[in-house]
Amino acid sequence: MRPLPSRRVIHLCLDMQVMFGRDGPWPTPWMERVLPKVTALTGRMPAHTIFTRFIPPMRATDMPGMWREFYRKWSKVTRQRLPAECLELLPPLRRFVPPAVVFDKFVYSAFADGRLASHLAEHSASTLLISGAETDVCVLATVLAAVDHGYRVVLVTDAICSSSDEGHDALMRMYTNRFDIQIELASTEEALAALEG
Repeated sequence: MRPLPSRRVIHLCLDMQVMFGRDGPWPTPWMERVLPKVTALTGRMPAHTIFTRFIPPMRATDMPGMWREFYRKWSKVTRQRLPAECLELLPPLRRFVPPAVVFDKFVYSAFADGRLASHLAEHSASTLLISGAETDVCVLATVLAAVDHGYRVVLVTDAICSSSDEGHDALMRMYTNRFDIQIELASTEEALAALEG
């Protein structure tokens, strides 16, 4: 892959939270398998890492439109029922904050409310290394928004995960076949080797 000028690269790590871990209410079974890769990326560039956290509403009626129906189905993850600990990053990642920063989001895309785009512009970011969960939900929404914003997007293939093997595999084929110009795929090892500086 082409070199990555590290001063303009941001590692954007999506939703590596207790709620999606093995014992959480929305388990992503192989999150633990990708955690060492995410940790390696973060450890190499902690000051250039942004973690996101997916934050459910207090109650379903706090959300608009079809999100209300979504949380009526998944009422067990509304904040009135969910233990606060479930919202936290997985323990091995917490030690990186600070200098890493955390952005809370209330929908799938990390770009939805504009704060992330403003932060990236303030830091002259041009490239996003994307890791986290889930390949076919929040990663998908965020990756496509990053493409729309014109970023060089590098999806770190062994540092993303899903609760659906079928969904993950389908999305990896789509990223390869439909977005080969705008989305690059790289392993953690390849991404780390490409970092300059």
